[in-house]
Amino acid sequence: MSTTKTTRKCRNLMEEFILDNSQLLEINRRFLNELNRGLCKRTHDQADVKCFVTYVQDLPTGEEIGRYMALDLGGTNFRVLLVTLKAHHEADIKSKTYAISQEIMTGPGVQLFDHIAECLATFMKEQDLLEDHLHLGFTFSFPCKQVGLTKGYLIRWTKGFNCPGVENEDVVELLKDAIKRRGDISISVVAILNDTTGTLMSCAHRNKNCHIGVIIGTGCNACYLERVENVELYDGQPGKPYVIVNAEMGAFGESGSLDFIRTDEDKSIDRASMNPGKQIYEKMISGMYMGEIVRLVLLKAIDKKLLFPNCGKQQLQRLAMSDSFETRFVSEIEEDKEGDWTNCKRILTDLGLSKQPTNDECAEVRYICECVSRRAAHLVACSQATMINKINEGHSTVGVDGTVYRLHPKFNEYMEEKMKELVNPNISFDLMLSEDGSGRGAALVAATVTG
Repeated sequence: MSTTKTTRKCRNLMEEFILDNSQLLEINRRFLNELNRGLCKRTHDQADVKCFVTYVQDLPTGEEIGRYMALDLGGTNFRVLLVTLKAHHEADIKSKTYAISQEIMTGPGVQLFDHIAECLATFMKEQDLLEDHLHLGFTFSFPCKQVGLTKGYLIRWTKGFNCPGVENEDVVELLKDAIKRRGDISISVVAILNDTTGTLMSCAHRNKNCHIGVIIGTGCNACYLERVENVELYDGQPGKPYVIVNAEMGAFGESGSLDFIRTDEDKSIDRASMNPGKQIYEKMISGMYMGEIVRLVLLKAIDKKLLFPNCGKQQLQRLAMSDSFETRFVSEIEEDKEGDWTNCKRILTDLGLSKQPTNDECAEVRYICECVSRRAAHLVACSQATMINKINEGHSTVGVDGTVYRLHPKFNEYMEEKMKELVNPNISFDLMLSEDGSGRGAALVAATVTG
């Protein structure tokens, strides 16, 4: 954290973003309570953290072989992949990314799935696969209630999607129908999963101690390995001791359990969102909202004359626009070395706030960014420490993926330092960057359920 004397101006302003351990331990307690409510049949419907059963129970050994397709849908782009598993923990991956226009993101669900099927067919043609029959793992990274390996009902859209005709419907069936309408490709959809399950599976392929998969990107979610006896909603085949549970932890706080740490900026972002009152935890952490939190704090600081005191309405025009301060700016500003404010000066100049930002102004802006990103990392640390403590193995590896985690220069450091204080002292842990969890992980699920 910046210690430059200039940051004293913003210290009072940012005080509520700095969470002490007593607050974080209280969040741990409340999060564990929500996990248990989600696992319990009697309280599941009222729980913020739903703990949906994934029905994935077999972790990869690293010795899987064969060719599998994967489809990764979780944002404004989606990917189609061909994954060739070669045993010895090795895999060859060929993939292509396809765009989803705003029109498709908010248009009819049939249009979305027809677009996906068209891209699948294009990819298979390019890979000379039209004569082959392949199994596919479908990574669908939205809140989804699974009732089997190949049946999952969308609870609600997030991340800017709002396609009518999909919520409360089985998305696997919608994909199968779109493939059937084409009639030119032969694919069996053998599993649906979200990106957290894919992340866990991808890391477990190389590390047998991986018990948790977490995504910190556009959204925020985690899954973990739970004992079947604790999962009251599990109705699968008996005999296997564990099942991966999709926590859907982005919804933590919807019943008010995070109100004691929410700021005016958090509440403003929630009110302006497409889903007010929903995904409260996610809105305090993820890439979709982090830059917007900083933007609102900057506007407050300018209004209080703590920053850019001579900034007029004309200069504020761009910053006054929603989402004008992108989350990537937070990462770029925190990459600056102390005294070398190249990124910060460029960003502030591009935003029109100052033609020549001073070093002191840059130090203040970075302090604001650090407070927001560190709070996000500490909130993630809370949930991950809680899961590690609940699993209660001697050592747990947490597989991590997502653009915020990958691109922010200090997120891993912020997260790990706080987890060391929150994880029980008799348990060791490490964080492992996932290698294409949404793609390789989906193929590995397909391999474990068909092999």
